[in-house]
Amino acid sequence: MLTIGQLAGYVGVTAKTIRVYHAKGLLPEPERDRSGYRRYRASDAVELIKIRTLAEAGVPLARIRELRAGEGFAAALRQIDDDLAARIAGLQATRSRLRRLASGRLSPLPDEVVAYLDRLPGLGFSERWVALQNDLWTLVFATHPETARRNFRDQAGMLDSPELLSLVLEYDRVHDLDSEDPRVDALALKLVSATRARYGGELPAYERGSAIPALVQGAVNASSPAWRRVDLLVRERLGFRHPDARL
Repeated sequence: MLTIGQLAGYVGVTAKTIRVYHAKGLLPEPERDRSGYRRYRASDAVELIKIRTLAEAGVPLARIRELRAGEGFAAALRQIDDDLAARIAGLQATRSRLRRLASGRLSPLPDEVVAYLDRLPGLGFSERWVALQNDLWTLVFATHPETARRNFRDQAGMLDSPELLSLVLEYDRVHDLDSEDPRVDALALKLVSATRARYGGELPAYERGSAIPALVQGAVNASSPAWRRVDLLVRERLGFRHPDARL
């Protein structure tokens, strides 16, 4: 026979918690002995362990009372276990995002994107460009996962062409130029020719009706007046609307 303090110590709860369980109808309150003390049996300890386990799993006390009073207890426990597994998976995903945030990467990116980002410095791109690409692809994959992969593969494929790679590198390097610098206009003309050769002067099929180009180009333009002018000139010559008009 156990006192309430002894029972609490064995199970790992407080005497106050046991009294709450009594008040909520979760654990039957035993009769008192001649001295007025509650005396608990081993069966009470087993029942208390069950209640504590459910409570630690996040099951509300009212729900625990319903489960213990009704039928289908085993099936309910399996459902609780499934819910708990889902919660654990969610917490693990949150933990992974926190770790990526600490390392400078906010959200998960596909392996092919990570490999692409790791490849950029060796091709001659600036740290600024690599950081911008990381942020933009993180944003695109987070907001438009259904079309982001096709968009990425099209853009990443440019690096496999020496001519296109040269243009992208030049684009990176005009970042700090004055927007009226002749080199900015010259780059825009080269990009117009490259776009016509690659897409026939039209938007790629996957970009039509998509918010991704505006999302990406708007962020790029905001970081450099020279880049904004390049984009404006290219779109004027190809007859595309400026991305600000598509936001």
